[in-house]
Amino acid sequence: MSDFTRVYFEGLGIEFDLPSVAFSIGGYEVHWYGIIIAFGFALAVLYGGRMAYKWKMSLDGMVDVLLWGTVFGIICARAYYVIFQWDYYSIHPSEIIAIWNGGIAIYGGIIGALIGAKIGCKVGKINFQNLLDLGALGLLIGQGIGRWGNFFNQEAFGANTDTALFRMWSLKIRDSLVQDQADLLSKGMEVDPDKAVHPTFLYESIWCIAVFVLLHIVVTKFRKFKGEIFLLYGIFYGLERTVVEGMRTDSLYVPNTAIRVSQLLSAVIVVVFTIWLIIMLVKLKKGTLSRKYLINPPPIPFVLPSAPVVVSYKYTNSKGTSSDTDFFKVMKEDK
Repeated sequence: MSDFTRVYFEGLGIEFDLPSVAFSIGGYEVHWYGIIIAFGFALAVLYGGRMAYKWKMSLDGMVDVLLWGTVFGIICARAYYVIFQWDYYSIHPSEIIAIWNGGIAIYGGIIGALIGAKIGCKVGKINFQNLLDLGALGLLIGQGIGRWGNFFNQEAFGANTDTALFRMWSLKIRDSLVQDQADLLSKGMEVDPDKAVHPTFLYESIWCIAVFVLLHIVVTKFRKFKGEIFLLYGIFYGLERTVVEGMRTDSLYVPNTAIRVSQLLSAVIVVVFTIWLIIMLVKLKKGTLSRKYLINPPPIPFVLPSAPVVVSYKYTNSKGTSSDTDFFKVMKEDK
């Protein structure tokens, strides 16, 4: 292992060396960031596969969803980040694909995964609403574990604090703050590179794991309609992100403003998803919710058609009047 940095946790009174590289194969370095992201992804897939089996969803179809969602999720997560950091990447285009150095955006990943999952559901004939619920739980697992990749990279930290129990500091954090100090000040955030910071990666990790436990209980015992867990995920995660994003020093901003993209988007999601959830619950109570959202929809009653009128036709050789000649005349009789 190589590339160590000394990390200090002032509130806990501990310090230790933290590696960013796990091992090397030939001349290729394998980073802890990638390993942890992959581990979180694998656990999310295992959980989703288990739940899909219990819900009698096609496992072949789930593979289609997984492939499409993964590809689109990775591409969009990176693209989202690069777009809002274009001032840097336009000068360093060779780093656009260097995802192993960090720099992905969870909302970009979610958008991409939803697009890919929609395609996968059509290909694999999977119920999209059920998939949204499974996907939300999988995202919480992936985010809860994946945030520790940020810790090994010493990124996704917050502003200065001298009260947080898990406040931390390292040379990497200091160098990052020195580099961004002027830009942060222009956006109204004053930082001291030599003071400890909020471990915002930890806040989000704990929150995501806690919400996963809560929603797992809901999905196994209290779920009322398909898509409910996805809406609850948006509300709970959006609440956390709205608060924690305001502490971070590495936020993506709307160009030429001090508005944090993820904070604004999170607030919008909380409002929209809360209204959406209320509407769905009201429709469910009134019995007007569409069948595709019902978990156990009642069978469609079979209605026999009304008794038809029996009609018979009789052909006779009749003789017409006047100048008419013989012809076949259709005689209709109602019975």
